[in-house]
Amino acid sequence: MTLLQLSSGQGPIECCQAIGLAIKAIEKECRTKGVELTIVETVLAEHKECFKSALLKLESEENERAKVLALSWQGAMLWHCQSSFRPKHKRKNWFINGQMFEINETRLDNGMTFQACRASGAGGQHVNTTDSAVRATHTETGISVRVESERSQHANKRLAKALLFQKLEMMKQEQMTSQERVRWQQHWELERGNPVKIFRGENFVQVI
Repeated sequence: MTLLQLSSGQGPIECCQAIGLAIKAIEKECRTKGVELTIVETVLAEHKECFKSALLKLESEENERAKVLALSWQGAMLWHCQSSFRPKHKRKNWFINGQMFEINETRLDNGMTFQACRASGAGGQHVNTTDSAVRATHTETGISVRVESERSQHANKRLAKALLFQKLEMMKQEQMTSQERVRWQQHWELERGNPVKIFRGENFVQVI
């Protein structure tokens, strides 16, 4: 399984807007290249279609195709555009970051337990009569997630794996020492000076 994490870091709303535009660009690229895209989770910002972060799952019959696409979005990316939220703002450079993860599902399964449960909320008769929702728990840490967005238990299980993997990665970052955090921040600042992709204008046109 290939995952792509997009993050605005601690950036302002314009960086969150860039995440939303990046998702649309990735959706279009996936359709063109025959890669199936699933949005696993997004963290909304205070404005519509603006996100603090997004976790995307990419799959293809030839897994290498999904991996190559995700890798092309890994690193710091620059969006050069006048802010639509602050028209008089002098700053026009907005940065976001992409990180690709390749998950060994068999290995991940060995550290997890899965429980089927009844889905809740809207969905009609199908939701009310099947145990399609899945709760995944990481046995070592006790971290768990519940997924019921898909109609099949199998699909929800795969999304639960991806979401739980992200939670574990976030926990690792939170446990970093202050020295490690400084090194990570310095790396992020260095990456911002050498973006892997550059986009310009309101239409998010890629120029590099």
